[in-house]
Amino acid sequence: MDAAAREEQGGLEWRVTVPEGASVAVEEQDGGAWAWVLACCMAATSRVAGKVWRIGADDPRKVAHGLKVGLALALVSVFYYTRPLYNGVGGAAMWAIMTVVVVFEYTVGGSVYKCFNRAVATASGGVLALGVHWVAGKAGELEPYILTGSLFLLAAGATFSRFIPTVKARFDYGVTIFILTYSLVAVSGYRVDELAALAQQRLATIAIGIMLCLGVAVVVCPVWAGQELHRLTTSNMDKLAGALDRFAGGEEAPAAASIRCVLNSKASEEAQANLARWEPPHGRFGFRHPYAEYCKVGAAMRACASCVDALLTTAACCNVVKSSSEMEACASRGARALREAKRCVETMTASSRSLEFAVADMNTAVHALQADMRSLAEETVSSSSSLLVMDAMRVFTAASLLVEISARVEAVVDAVDALATLANFKQQAEDDDDDGRKAGEAEMTKVHPLNEREADEAPPENQMTSKV
Repeated sequence: MDAAAREEQGGLEWRVTVPEGASVAVEEQDGGAWAWVLACCMAATSRVAGKVWRIGADDPRKVAHGLKVGLALALVSVFYYTRPLYNGVGGAAMWAIMTVVVVFEYTVGGSVYKCFNRAVATASGGVLALGVHWVAGKAGELEPYILTGSLFLLAAGATFSRFIPTVKARFDYGVTIFILTYSLVAVSGYRVDELAALAQQRLATIAIGIMLCLGVAVVVCPVWAGQELHRLTTSNMDKLAGALDRFAGGEEAPAAASIRCVLNSKASEEAQANLARWEPPHGRFGFRHPYAEYCKVGAAMRACASCVDALLTTAACCNVVKSSSEMEACASRGARALREAKRCVETMTASSRSLEFAVADMNTAVHALQADMRSLAEETVSSSSSLLVMDAMRVFTAASLLVEISARVEAVVDAVDALATLANFKQQAEDDDDDGRKAGEAEMTKVHPLNEREADEAPPENQMTSKV
């Protein structure tokens, strides 16, 4: 077609030359992008599913807790779906469901703590708001001013009380609910005629939610905060003993990881001890079980763990893994004393002769280490080698830390003794005590085969060798 013909048809004709197969390449590129996005989504889903599976596999009680919350909500929703029950509580039935959602905790102590605080705070806040509303109603035009002034004073005073340590630890949630309840009732009472009936319905539904929550928490696979605190204390004691054992064997990294777990356990111990006070008696845990003593044992363990951490840091920085047989004996016997103390707490038995023997054996190793340090000091003073002086300083630093660790291990044992006395731990049978003592003696003989005569005959370089 020539130019004149194209002009007659109303315009010019444009042509774009596209290489053969280009459209197919674009389609293949789009399909590859969608496949890449799908693969990324599947990989992310697989990682999340793996983490979720590991959490449930490590502690199946967490899965049970989720099922317990679902069961409690399913039971309390019956009051909203069933007409006779709904007519009994009115439109406030939704408050029962909200109560279960906010007060159901992982442990029984946590649930009891929140249920008690919510019940007392709701009742006191509602009753006080009704009283102030009745007084304000007699004042005529001053009613809104009285309500606003009371709301300001009570909210300010209750909020300030949350800074008091005792209130913060035990009634913080209750103070929050008190402010919320008083504010709702006092403000809404100005526009609602039947305020007393409304408050009664809400109190009834909250009581229903609390009873169902406590029933499910206590009856269905209960998790007790007291037992969790007990397990945490024994686990930390075992980790601390393992750190000393691994130092004696020349391993630093796993021991350092265990020490960090012990040092970071203060918040968990205090929280669990606070929640355990709210729990009813269960098993070996009586009504006035001294949960605060577990915190004292934990504090003693953290003091010991800080010295162990310093020892591991010193050994890593100075490349001193195992300085002498005396240092190895001091560390391993301190670990044995901690394991004996852990056995007393774990079995809830009073201090036994095995524990006393372990502490005495540890003190003997400390005295031997101190004597060895004195002999090393004399050799260092008589020597003119600067390298020997530097090596001796490294050994002295590690040895002084081991002596301090032994003293703090003994403080842990004293804290365990105080816990056993206040908690009325049962006395251990003599047969079990003798078996534990014999096992300890066999362990010491296995770890340290040199007797006193062989140690005296051993050459000085074998008594104090430093791996630098």
